[in-house]
Amino acid sequence: MQNGETPRTMIGNIGFPEMIAILALALLIFGPKKLPEIGRSIGKALREFRKTSDEIKDKIDEEIHASEFKDIKEELEKDLDQDEEGKKVS
Repeated sequence: MQNGETPRTMIGNIGFPEMIAILALALLIFGPKKLPEIGRSIGKALREFRKTSDEIKDKIDEEIHASEFKDIKEELEKDLDQDEEGKKVS
């Protein structure tokens, strides 16, 4: 890595030349008959992964909101109890 150059991640930003090289390599390894089947399999796996990750993210968001509502509920109950005690003393 040279000065001023940012480090690349393993899958990071793949440019057009890299994609062409990957496709050419896949064509050489698997052949033209098997390549569409492999592409469909990869696409299906990626869709399933994305669906699962979205479900997990939604579940985490639900838990965060539930926790926030629980905190608000406890705070309101505490305030109500304090108000009721204040009215009894008066």
